[in-house]
Amino acid sequence: MNAPAPITTIVAVGAGRMGRGIALAYALRGHAVTLLDFKQRNPADSARLEADIQQELRATLEQLAQLGLFPDHETPDHLARVSVARLEQAPHVLASADLVYEGVPETLDAKRDALGRISRHVRPQTLIASTTSTMLASDLAPMVSHPERFLNAHWLNPAFLIPLVEISAHPGTSQETLERLRANLESIGKVPVVCGCHPGFIVPRLQTLIMNEAARMVDEGVASAADIDKATRYGLGFRFASIGVLEFIDYGGNDILYHAGNYLARNLDPHRYAVPEIIARHMESGRNGLRSGQGFHDYPAEQQQAYRRDVLARVLGMLRHVGLAPSGADHTAKETQE
Repeated sequence: MNAPAPITTIVAVGAGRMGRGIALAYALRGHAVTLLDFKQRNPADSARLEADIQQELRATLEQLAQLGLFPDHETPDHLARVSVARLEQAPHVLASADLVYEGVPETLDAKRDALGRISRHVRPQTLIASTTSTMLASDLAPMVSHPERFLNAHWLNPAFLIPLVEISAHPGTSQETLERLRANLESIGKVPVVCGCHPGFIVPRLQTLIMNEAARMVDEGVASAADIDKATRYGLGFRFASIGVLEFIDYGGNDILYHAGNYLARNLDPHRYAVPEIIARHMESGRNGLRSGQGFHDYPAEQQQAYRRDVLARVLGMLRHVGLAPSGADHTAKETQE
């Protein structure tokens, strides 16, 4: 069997925030990207858009250089890797693309128009990924010819900095398509995760609940907006930057969450804080995480001390990074690799 063709030519359809962010993500890793404007504009409007894009990208790159991401003198090279193409150039630009990201507005009509036109101009083996944050890949796949090469790739803003990209395939997506996109994303330093064809992917489902609850707490007078944000940045954010959510359930104990959930359900809201069935099942079976050896993950007895040290190393690594490590913890130490 022939190896899949390498991905070298990348096009981002839609010249808005997401398209620009994806273009920068690739440019910062040395790859040329074409931003393809899919709106019909007169020449003067197109020229203004192109100037606006160049100005915004330059300003962003200059800020990143000032923050130490790369030396100042590299800014022109990164900027030169992003080109802008107009709608009338679409047939030529798309014909040579290996990977196309669709990033037009979040309406079915806009998606249908864009994906249909992309399909007409690209080669059969070209990967097509929608950056939608709301629509299922299974709903969009019928709009694409050769749907086996189509899936969703949900980037998080700012796309050029946030490592995570959520990949969501539909039942007809080929395994080759999935692996090619995952490998390409990893090659530019991204951390792809694969989720099923369900509403909300992973991060939006989690963060929507958190944001709604934070807003409720302000409304109820639980704490000020400033203190809730501080608690998020220096507590919740630190915690879950170092340890995964399900991993944290295991680390603290499934039974702790079970009892805490029931307490909040009784005292705040029986629906918002209802204990999920899987937590109740784990409670009944004694699958309480690290101390029992099994939870959402497995923890063999002979590996538990090494695992505990690894968790501490991850947290200390985050603290050192922002200059908040406890006194005496800032000496050089070799941290456990994940």
